[in-house]
Parts: sequence; structure tokens; C-alpha cells
Amino acid sequence: MSTATEVVTPGPPRPVRRGRTLKRNRETRVAAYLIAPTIVLLAIVIGYPIVTAIIQSFQNDPGLNATTGQFVSGGFAGLSNYAHWLLQQCMDASGNTIACPPGNLGSGFWNAAGVTFFFTVVTVALETAIGTWFAIIMNRTFRGRGLVRAAILVPWAIPTAVTAKLWYFIFSVAGIANSLFQTHILWTSDTWASRFAIIIADTWKTTPFMALLILAGLQLIPEEVYEAARVDGASRWRTFTTITLPLIKPALMVAILFRILDALRMYDLPAILTGGGGGSGNATTTLSILVIKQVRAGYNSASALSTITFIIIFIVAFIFVRVLGTNVVRTQEAQQKGTKA
Repeated sequence: MSTATEVVTPGPPRPVRRGRTLKRNRETRVAAYLIAPTIVLLAIVIGYPIVTAIIQSFQNDPGLNATTGQFVSGGFAGLSNYAHWLLQQCMDASGNTIACPPGNLGSGFWNAAGVTFFFTVVTVALETAIGTWFAIIMNRTFRGRGLVRAAILVPWAIPTAVTAKLWYFIFSVAGIANSLFQTHILWTSDTWASRFAIIIADTWKTTPFMALLILAGLQLIPEEVYEAARVDGASRWRTFTTITLPLIKPALMVAILFRILDALRMYDLPAILTGGGGGSGNATTTLSILVIKQVRAGYNSASALSTITFIIIFIVAFIFVRVLGTNVVRTQEAQQKGTKA
């Protein structure tokens, strides 16, 4: 008994769907045309100042030479401006390194960097904790919830300059703070008191911003998840740590990133509240305040300092996104896989 074997010959190749490809290319060109004006505007507003500042940071500031008394027009400085800031050196008008006068600690860069990071860590930690608490309160259903949300967001709506003057009057010697606690603390001139005054004012000002972003993440959590946790007998703390916190992590990371970048550029609040000084004269001097002070003394040297500040902020943002951003993506992928399963 024999069986016939049917030979299947492959058919002709399918035609390339040129229509869909052409449509995709046309959409890509339209998107490029729409994005091009924004890219050009960003290059003019952001790219050009950054490149100009980097070029100027390698130039000497014009002025009188402290040694010869002659006017110096500037010229190429190499890395002397960066060495001035990073190595705490003192320089004359021509960019030459000189011995620092008695009591002069040099450029003050590392002190300003330490103050800036101190404010960033403390304020962001407080604002994240209090903002999460406020967001949980605003997410509940109760009578007058709209009024509570509006009241919490009032400090964020007030301009920072107005906030600084408001707390300046509160922390004055005869202000509300000393009168309420029956103290005589020099809030704007003592070293640590002035730092805590800035932390309190900044926390009061920016906590509503954190609460608003975290509230957006809370509203995406289905109520059925909490009902299942209550049926299983989970406590409030366990519900918060195992359900709420993991599910609001993407929104929480975005809020923390924005606040870190904002705090690293802090200028107006300490500049108005304490004049950028404090007990030792530089207790509340941030990097941004130091840049503005240096602009009045030498623009090219200030360009080097602003470039260093930009690099620091960029590195912090890159590390934050690279490390914590990856975890957020993995968490979302794990949640999606669990849902499909």
C-alpha cells in the first residue's frame, strides 16, 4: 500500500505594506516638524547660556592686579577658576593664586555645598513624610474634603518671596515664635537657629506640592484592594506598607525628584529670610547664593561656579533616575505580570 506525499510549495512572498510604512514615515515627519520649534527654543534659552557659561569659566576676570596694581583685561585662565572653588583657594584679580588673609577660608564652596545638601536632605525628608500624611487625609471621603484640600494648598500658592517675608516677621526677636514659646532665640542671625528657620519655612511652603503629587497616586489605587485587605484582617500599618506605599511609589519618586532638584537650587528663601548669612556669616549660604555673590565680584569666576553647580545637580538627578527609576519600572512590570496571571 502506497501513500502519495503532497508537496507544499511556498507561495509568492507577501507584498510589503508600503501604505502603512509611508503613513508611519509621514507621521514621523509631522511629529518632527511640531517638535522642532520647541527644540530650537530650548537650544536658545538653555543650550546657549550653558555653553557660554562653560566658555567664560575658562577666562580670567578683568580687574586690578593686587600685586602690580595694573589693570588686567582677562585672558585664558585654564582651570584656575575651578581650582579656586574646589581647592578653597584665594585669587587676585588676574587669577593668580595668593595666600588667603587671616580668617578667610577661601572660596567657601564646600561650606555652601554642605549647607545646600543639608537643606535638601532635611527638607525633602520632612516634606515627603508630612506630604504623604496630608495626601492620605485628603484622599478620604468626609464632609468638607474640598475645603481641606484648598486650605492645604494655600501655602504652595503663596509666592516664595512673600513666604520669606512672612516667616521673617514670625522669627523676628519680638515676633510670634518667641512670644508664643517665651524665648529669645535669634532666628535669623544664630547659626543653627537660622538654618532651622529656613527648614521650617521651606517645609511649610512646599509640603502641599508633595501632598498634591502623592494624592494623584493615591487616587489611582482601587478601593477593592483596601476592602480585600480589611477582609484579610490586615492592620492599617500593614495596609500602608504593603499596599499603599508600593502602589504610590511612581508618583512618590517623581515628587521627591522634583523637590530634590528644586532644593538644590534654593536661593530666594534663605536670601530674603536670613540674607544668606546666619550666625557665622555663611551659615545659610547655598550654592545659588554663592553664585549671585560671585557675579558681583567676577563674572567669569561665577560662571565656573555655576558650571560646577549644574554638574552637581545633573549628577544627582542622573543617579536618582538611574537607580530609583529602574526600580519603579520593574515594580510596574511585576504588577502587570501579576494582573495577567
